[in-house]
Amino acid sequence: MEITKTENYTILKPIDSSLKKFLKNLEDNLLEFKNQHLILDFSEKINTNIKELLLFLNINNQHRENGTSFVIIIDGIEIDEIPDEMNIVPTFTEAIDILEMDAIERDLGF
Repeated sequence: MEITKTENYTILKPIDSSLKKFLKNLEDNLLEFKNQHLILDFSEKINTNIKELLLFLNINNQHRENGTSFVIIIDGIEIDEIPDEMNIVPTFTEAIDILEMDAIERDLGF
């Protein structure tokens, strides 16, 4: 897993094309990212479907409960199939927009 940390968020990218390996690695190291806003960038290496992305739902929910954002970047997913509680977007720019909107919602008490 390739990790890029900025002042406001952490980007995690897979180094191979196995979604299950990436998920296992993320679960094993989740405490390291507990209080960080996470962006999972699957735009280059992962070819997946909504069923596989739903494997990240528990991690997504844990992050939201901790007051941090969790966004997945992947293109080609049917937006209508995504659960409302998951943030899945096709581009990095949209991922940053989601982080900003989440921050505004937290500031407003939502």
